[in-house]
Amino acid sequence: MDSKSLAMFHHLATALHFGRTAEVFHVSPSTLSRTISRLEEELGCTLLVRDNRTATLTDEGSKLKAYAEQQLDQLQLLKLSLSQSQAQLTGKLHIYCSVTAAYSHLPMLIDKFRQRHPLVEIMLTTGDAADALPQIQQQQADLAIAAKPDNLSSSYFFNHLADIPLHLIAPTIACNVQQKLQQAMVDWSQVPIILPEHGSARTRFEKWYRTMQFGKPKLYATVSGHEAIVSMVAVGCGVGIAPQVVIENSPVKDRVYALDIEHNIDPFELGVCCLNIRKEQPLLKAFFDAINA
Repeated sequence: MDSKSLAMFHHLATALHFGRTAEVFHVSPSTLSRTISRLEEELGCTLLVRDNRTATLTDEGSKLKAYAEQQLDQLQLLKLSLSQSQAQLTGKLHIYCSVTAAYSHLPMLIDKFRQRHPLVEIMLTTGDAADALPQIQQQQADLAIAAKPDNLSSSYFFNHLADIPLHLIAPTIACNVQQKLQQAMVDWSQVPIILPEHGSARTRFEKWYRTMQFGKPKLYATVSGHEAIVSMVAVGCGVGIAPQVVIENSPVKDRVYALDIEHNIDPFELGVCCLNIRKEQPLLKAFFDAINA
């Protein structure tokens, strides 16, 4: 089953018109018909129900169409990879990460990549770390610096960078929150809590809180981004949860402190993520090769 036959079948399976496909491939309709017949003989099934000029796919034909599309895409990627291996890579690489990751981890990764591929243009978008995987899934970004979920879908490829501890933080200033925390027996059901809108940090906090059997949490606010949580804690709004790297790089880090409490909250596994089916594309593969060198 050669690539040209697959390409002709894929076009015909899409156009469902012998004359149109024959014209595109510069062959006669009879030659195209013989090509399809050879495929049917090789596979031992009927791929198309056809009349003089049009065609209808059978169930087997639909399966071969999907297979042909996959194989032709892989062949195109291979050709592109081989051609680009002979010259410097060019193009755009879109990366998504949080504001903190943009200066805590990204510069080192970009420096490694630029040393090898200086002509590639880096497009950077920052936002809530919890939105990293949706950005990848929706192909708004090629790569993302993300925290690995507890159950990561097999549709993603994850390249580990570091383990990031999570801390429960409180304000250093004199405020209502401090008064509640300084009681001999802290009533956690009365302590205002600030959580991320969604993501691994929120999941980990809720699991810990249930384990401790503190009762129903007093939710003060849910916010987008760990940086905002640190800021709200710093002004005395409540207790929050945030990754250590976010706290250390916050301009208000001196206004918060990590609570001295056994929480056993698992750390983040931070890494660079992309769709599994795209990891072998030249720009993405070059990025992973560079950061792992």
